[in-house]
Order: sequence, then structure tokens, then C-alpha cells
Amino acid sequence: MNWSALESLISGVNKYSTVFGRIWLSMVFIFRVLVFVVAAQRVWGDDNKDFVCNTIQPGCTNVCYDHIFPISHIRLWALQLIFVTCPSLMVVGHVKLREKKDMQYTASHMGAHLYAHPGKKRGGLWWTYLASLIFKAGFDAGFLYILYYVYEGYDMPRLSKCSLQPCPNMVDCYISRPTEKRIFTIFMVVSSALCILMCICKIVYLIGKQIQKRIKKKYNADRILFAESHEMTRLAVPRSEFRSRVDPTASTQNLSNAKKEKAPIREKIMHDRAMKLFEKEMWKSIHQSQ
Repeated sequence: MNWSALESLISGVNKYSTVFGRIWLSMVFIFRVLVFVVAAQRVWGDDNKDFVCNTIQPGCTNVCYDHIFPISHIRLWALQLIFVTCPSLMVVGHVKLREKKDMQYTASHMGAHLYAHPGKKRGGLWWTYLASLIFKAGFDAGFLYILYYVYEGYDMPRLSKCSLQPCPNMVDCYISRPTEKRIFTIFMVVSSALCILMCICKIVYLIGKQIQKRIKKKYNADRILFAESHEMTRLAVPRSEFRSRVDPTASTQNLSNAKKEKAPIREKIMHDRAMKLFEKEMWKSIHQSQ
């Protein structure tokens, strides 16, 4: 196995994952991939060789082995890991496509960007990420059902009976290390169930966050609309705009100069007030037309 290629692939997937996604990825890599590579393959390595039936009839042992083990646990788990990890590549591929489009847009529009953050889960990328989570949970649940259906449970019996041709009668067959295989089977089933739970948590988190964002956006829009439709107007002009304290020590010339200086200010205030009233009437007419 090329561990460097696997490490680069996992780091690329981890870069665009949420907190739940990083936990899920750690669980898959540590509790499933490493256990599968290091321990599980060795436990099932001697499965066919040490499968024994109490008969010397040629072909009976092989037929009974094929009946008891229609598909090897190792190959089934290998397929499960491949199918479960592949949906993560959908997100990586979508982000790479966004980055490529952004580079082309930047080159043709003099430095402007098409996406502020290509890895941000918005728009189509959000749906891609949600679909990848659904596929992950679905594949894990499907393989758990296949394992349960094929072996009629997750137990590993010490004794199995077989009466298929060419066996002369009902024979007893024994598998090697049934307790150890049962432990590894339950471990892989529990780790798969935890991964399904993490995927469900991520789906709920994404949908809940999206709903919260939409509610907040609608609330802000309603506040702006309410403020525009219920704009407060002053009932009276402040006294400070028309009356001012007169300095008793000031001369008549100084008072006349002060009035001349305040005249443009008063005209500006009246002009601003007229503009505000005009804008208010315009907004009311726009809302009524809509």
C-alpha cells in the first residue's frame, strides 16, 4: 500500500471538512483502515486452510466452505472502505473545479475573483457535501445489512453443519479462531455504526446551520422593511435651531454678524429636511407600486 498517496489524499479531504468530518475521517483511518490492514487480514489469512469438516469425501470441505462463507469478511470490508471513502472525493473534485474556474475568471477579468473562498460550502458545493454524507451513511448501512443477511447475524459459530452434495450425510465443520474473528467482526460493525452516526450528525448540523442562516437573513430583511415603513418624524423643530442664548456683553454689530453666519446654516438644515421628506415619499410610492 502506498502510504504517502493515502496520506496526501486524506489531507486533501481533511482540508475541506467540518469538525464532524475530521472526526469521521480519523475514525475511518485509525479504527477501520489500520485495523483492517494490520490485524484483520492476518486473522482471516488462514481461513480456508484451517477449515475442517469431519469427512474425507473429496470436494465436501470446499462446498461446505463456500456455503458457510459466501464472501470473505476481508473482501467485503475492503469493498466497504472503498465505497465509503469515494464520496469524499466528490467534495475535493468540486473544490478543484471551483479553483480552476476562479483562476480562469481572474485571468480574464484583470484580477477579479469569481469565488471569494472556493472551499466555502455555499451554493452547489453545499449540496455536493450533503450528497457525499448521504452516500457515506448509505454505503455503510448497506454493507452492514449485507453482512447481517449473508451470515445471518454478526456472530461466528464454532460449529457449522453442512449436508450439501457431494457430502454423504450431515457433516460437522469447524472454523479456525472463531472467538477472535467474532471480536473483530463486532469491532468493525461498531466502528461502522459510529461512522453512520457521525454522518447523521454532520447532516443535521449542515441543515440546521442553513436553516438558522435563512431565518437570520429573513429577520434582518424584515427589520429593514419595518424601519423603512415606520420611519419616525419629529413632531416639532428643536428650539435650539431657532433660539440661541444671547450674550449680554455682545455689541449690536457682533449680533448682526452672528445672524448672518447662522442664516446659511439654517438654509442648509431646511434643505436637508426637504430632501429627507422627498426620499420618504419616493420609498412609499415604490412600496405601493410593488
